[in-house]
Amino acid sequence: MTTLTDPPAESFKLSMLVYDTRYRSYTFQILALIGVLLLFGWLTLNTLRNLADLGKVISFDFLGAPAGYDINQRLIEYDNQDTHLRAAFVGLLNTLLVAFLGCITATVVGVVVGVLRLSGNWLVARLMTVYVEMFRNVPVLMWIILAMAIMIESLPAPSAFRGDDPEATMKLFDSVAFTNRGVYVPEPLFSRGLGDLSIGGAFDISLDLIAIVLLLIGSIWVSRRIGRNADAVQESTGLRPRTWPKQLAVIVLPTVILLVVLGFHLGYPELKGFNFQGGTHMRNSLIALWLALSLYTAAFIAEIVRAGILAISKGQTEAASALGLRSNRIMSLVILPQALRVIIPPLISQYLNLTKNSSLAIAVGYMDITGTLMGITLNQTGRELETVLLGMLIYLLISLAISAVMNVYNNSVKLVER
Repeated sequence: MTTLTDPPAESFKLSMLVYDTRYRSYTFQILALIGVLLLFGWLTLNTLRNLADLGKVISFDFLGAPAGYDINQRLIEYDNQDTHLRAAFVGLLNTLLVAFLGCITATVVGVVVGVLRLSGNWLVARLMTVYVEMFRNVPVLMWIILAMAIMIESLPAPSAFRGDDPEATMKLFDSVAFTNRGVYVPEPLFSRGLGDLSIGGAFDISLDLIAIVLLLIGSIWVSRRIGRNADAVQESTGLRPRTWPKQLAVIVLPTVILLVVLGFHLGYPELKGFNFQGGTHMRNSLIALWLALSLYTAAFIAEIVRAGILAISKGQTEAASALGLRSNRIMSLVILPQALRVIIPPLISQYLNLTKNSSLAIAVGYMDITGTLMGITLNQTGRELETVLLGMLIYLLISLAISAVMNVYNNSVKLVER
């Protein structure tokens, strides 16, 4: 009687790392990794050796020295006797401000333009095409400089608001002033504020802002729970309860109560002497950078939105029309929700590009992280390697944070297979 047994296992040989397809790919990848690490190590050692020959040792002690320069646009208190670390933090906040405002504005404008490019109205579609082609084919730096020049040349000087019969007047119930030095808007103030939380003497965080943000997060979570309960009722009964009054009340009422408790009020700008005092001063450099980056990026987002819409089968539109939905409802309820899975991945890239393009702020004198840490601080301290490495790390962390948030949102809206 013949018995079948498994063949004896082949013993491992070094030659198998090259000739055996099971191990060959791993061998080449490990060798490539070793080569990259050796190259990186050689570059690092060579850099350290050259710095030592020049009498330079890598150190970040300069961050604790007085900065000695002013920053015209800032979100927190700062003077020229503060440290370079605080100056860098002020520049970082300015970068985040432009990135946040730019991403929101570019998204709104891009979605509107992208939808209108598919309009059946010939004139509207062609105007949107002209906008897209005009902004996409001109460098963003030129748009930034042009926006700055238009604001300086077209808006009145603060002196035009003076006198019994002024040449210019404030807008929105005398609360906003548009001047060639910037825009002055009301400032949020708290008469019973919670104060600031100082971290390391360089970072100040408003406790009022933290309280408001945490309350909003909690309110939005409760609102989403109300929406999910309504979905469950609809799934079981076929009827969806009316939820928007509850959701609106959950978000608005606690926020209003907290603002009243904190003594929230507005500080309005007033013309005193040769300039406006009080309120929040949004300088021309901030507005020019914000508008130019937003309109430039919106042109690319518009094409992404248009491509995402065209990726949806026309049968979806025809089926929705057969159910009696109007065109605007079809777009908002049927087409765009499905197009998001096509739109969001390239949209992330545009957000990252906008954030990195904000480094062009130095062209109009807006002091972001590039202008502070990698600009004036670098020139004053001579620490080019340290400042550039810190700047690169900061932009990397900002980009990774944006990608992480958008990827979470992308996973929440993607189609779920059953």
